[in-house]
Amino acid sequence: MARDSRPFRDRDPVIIGAISLAVIAALVALAFNAQSLPLIGGGTVYSASFSESAGLRADDPVRIAGVKVGQVESLQLEDGAVTVEFRVSDAFVGDRSEAAIKIETVLGAKFLALVPRGETALDPDDRIPLERTASPYDVVEAFSGLAQTIDDVDTAQLAQSFEVLSETFADTPDEVQTSLEGLSRLSTTISSRDAELSQLLSATRDVTQVLADRNGEFTQLILDSNTLLTEVQERRALIDSILTNTQTLATQLAGLVADNTAALTPALAQLSEVTAILERNRQDLGQTVANLAPFVTVFTNTLGNGRWFDSFVDNLFPAVVGGVLCGSVAGPVGGSTGGLVGCSP
Repeated sequence: MARDSRPFRDRDPVIIGAISLAVIAALVALAFNAQSLPLIGGGTVYSASFSESAGLRADDPVRIAGVKVGQVESLQLEDGAVTVEFRVSDAFVGDRSEAAIKIETVLGAKFLALVPRGETALDPDDRIPLERTASPYDVVEAFSGLAQTIDDVDTAQLAQSFEVLSETFADTPDEVQTSLEGLSRLSTTISSRDAELSQLLSATRDVTQVLADRNGEFTQLILDSNTLLTEVQERRALIDSILTNTQTLATQLAGLVADNTAALTPALAQLSEVTAILERNRQDLGQTVANLAPFVTVFTNTLGNGRWFDSFVDNLFPAVVGGVLCGSVAGPVGGSTGGLVGCSP
């Protein structure tokens, strides 16, 4: 077959557009099913039926004996039961396996626990039935439901019902009457504390709601604390070595002081005497330093010319300049030329 040598811009745009759309559609399909690809996703998708979801959500972990082996893919309602699809990687799931939704933290986080059973692998098309699944009791929902139920209860009517029941059994034996009187007192107490109980349950509902809303943050806090404890555990040997060496150093220092007490005591005594003398003469020493400062300044200026130093001697030798008697001024000691001359008539 001859090769088409036409430039790309001269080819049929309809064919090019169709090929481009097909490639884009294939890429989109691969993007939506990336987890099913052998090199990117991996794992096998199974399903299980539960009587209720119990707060389980997509992306929650799937664990076998506490080890994470996958995650929950989706949840959907089918025939009055909840079908949970989950993906498992590098783990055996037998045809008699059991599944349970369990609470991961006290704040309500859930995970799917698998118990592999059976000798043959579970067919991904076969669903784990309700007989081999279990759902937990949600404490947060229980408190919320209790608060809602208490709000709907007519406590006054309840107390009146107990009183009517007590009057009805007035002629019964003493044991029954005592029990009914206790129920009547209980109902009266509940009725008198209606506002307090409602406020308590309402506050409990608010607290559980806040905890449920902050579930992710509390979970992350617990995970960070676990990481810190793990790091401390790993550094335990180093910390123990540091403490041991510190104790050894303290022991050596104590022994050094004990062995040199005879030599250190006179030295410390003499040092104490020296400091006492300095303290007594502190004012004189300060005055001496203050008086020494001008001399040091002048002396430094004198020696400021390197190996030479400047000096001034007035009228050391008389000199005559132009018939006038003058006093000569010697130059710098050490051979510096020149000088100053002071003349008088």
